Amino acid sequence: MKTLIKNVYVNQELVNILIEDGKIAAINNEENESVDQVIDGQKTTALPGLVDVHVHFRDPGLTYKEDTESGSKASAHGGFTSVCVMPNVKPVVDTPHALSEQLALNKAKSVVHAYQYAAISKQLIAYKPTDFAEMNRLGAIAFTNDGHGVQNAETMYLAMQAAKEANKPLVAHVEDDSLINGGVMNESDAAKRLGLPEMSPLSESSQLARDLVLAKATGVHYHVAHISTAESVELVRIAKARGINVTAEVSPHHLLIDDSMITTDDPMMKMNPPLRSPKDRKALIAALLDGTIDMVATDHAPHSEQEKSGSMRDASFGIVGSETAFSLMYTHFVKNGIVDLNQLIKWMSSNPANLFHLPAGQLQVGQPADITLMELDQPYQIDANDFLSKGKNSPFIGEQVYGKTQLTLVDGNIAYQDGSEE
Repeated sequence: MKTLIKNVYVNQELVNILIEDGKIAAINNEENESVDQVIDGQKTTALPGLVDVHVHFRDPGLTYKEDTESGSKASAHGGFTSVCVMPNVKPVVDTPHALSEQLALNKAKSVVHAYQYAAISKQLIAYKPTDFAEMNRLGAIAFTNDGHGVQNAETMYLAMQAAKEANKPLVAHVEDDSLINGGVMNESDAAKRLGLPEMSPLSESSQLARDLVLAKATGVHYHVAHISTAESVELVRIAKARGINVTAEVSPHHLLIDDSMITTDDPMMKMNPPLRSPKDRKALIAALLDGTIDMVATDHAPHSEQEKSGSMRDASFGIVGSETAFSLMYTHFVKNGIVDLNQLIKWMSSNPANLFHLPAGQLQVGQPADITLMELDQPYQIDANDFLSKGKNSPFIGEQVYGKTQLTLVDGNIAYQDGSEE
């Protein structure tokens, strides 16, 4: 199968991309007439497919929120061609059998490359680590208890040793439950004004400090999920300077919104970790710019309309992000002149691919034809009616942005095309 993508910009040069048997065969100005399919890129910009190391597809067991097909289509709509799927489904992916079932589901239903996490411990909360060796053999991309902090230091120490032996990242949702106390938003003046229960930022940084000591002792690749506080950033910065093998991700919402912007009891502003202070947000941006934070990940967390209505006291934590992440980052960081497009691609494609050892993140001859075509010049409005995710829970609805996905190819096959949504 040969496909020619005509009239696209690569590194600001107008070229054609020839795809053969799922690989990029040529990037040049030539027109190959003996192809099976021609796609007119209409002078959009071709990017290496985006890579998201943090998504929730809710499948199996919670498919009223999302399923593998809808979640992967949402990812493709956002320009992502590779995603790493969290294990907090029902049943939890905490045994070799559950992992095998999950891998088969991902392969059968996902329109993008869907790599699978396995749980650190049973039901995400038990003290004994799972069978890392066997789940690594079966194909787990990494290990995490996302949604739960590992409360017991010995559990984390043993898990790090097992992850190191497997040569896979240990991905931590850092949260000390004893410092949460039923909180629903960050400890702040806004929470006090709204009369809402508060979550101490110490719940993140105190557990992170513990984990970094253990990571130093074990040598594991320790990855911090959805980092959110200035204190956590400083801990990671110091750890990197001391040679600890730590990486970190940040979600777009923690870069773009803070708790000073929560003026009403709005469930769309409820997420975990919560939106932090303006000081924290500025620290996250600075850390992303200086390399302390390595990548952007969505933490795509779809919920039903009922679960994200009413008061923050009762609503579910989390927002969707797969379909808005690139456009939000492009608009706020590239269009505003903070970084160039190449840097954004490092944060959202090549860095996560390299650090998680995924065959992605490069728009080069010989590489998989995982390609996204983006319209970068025309503004559009984020509209929940356009989402392919079952979840519509986003605080960014109505925002005008740039960077709209026109086409997403996975191994040379169309996974999303603008105007052809079901």
